[in-house]
Amino acid sequence: MLTLHHVSEVRPGPAGADAVVVDGARIAAVGRYEDLSAAYGGRARVRHWDGVLTPGRYEPDAVALLEAAYWPDPREADELGTEPLTGTALAALDMTDTRWGASARRGLQRLLATGTTALAGPFTHPAVRTAVTRSGITVTTTAPPPGDLTPPTPANFAIHATDRSCLATAVNGRLLHRTR
Repeated sequence: MLTLHHVSEVRPGPAGADAVVVDGARIAAVGRYEDLSAAYGGRARVRHWDGVLTPGRYEPDAVALLEAAYWPDPREADELGTEPLTGTALAALDMTDTRWGASARRGLQRLLATGTTALAGPFTHPAVRTAVTRSGITVTTTAPPPGDLTPPTPANFAIHATDRSCLATAVNGRLLHRTR
């Protein structure tokens, strides 16, 4: 499926670029919205975003964030707070595989909400590894090269508002996070 993302600016990108065409899991074109709309508009779903499209973030501390921290469920906020628990606070919890998997899913959502599209691995806890695999986010044992939006690279990108908040995160062309 073709998707045309119209944004305020594409960074890095050609001068005046304010649109990206995604074909499946790959970037098909980067350029001016008017040009790409004329070339692909009739065949592409069009998404308009009030933000800047950039390559996604790489999180080198993903193992610590997902396997050595507990991301509380919102229903536990009164008892545990809303920030991740580590150390003795984590050790005091009854951490079942189910709880580890749910924590990892919440942690992944927080990472996606920052524009993260790649994580350092490997993950050794089975429930965490399953959550990461099911999320579709890229896992690597070495840092990926700096982000590139040149066709036909994988469509791994984030769209950030002017206040730097993340509006959307795409991994292999799929929107895994977006604000409402």
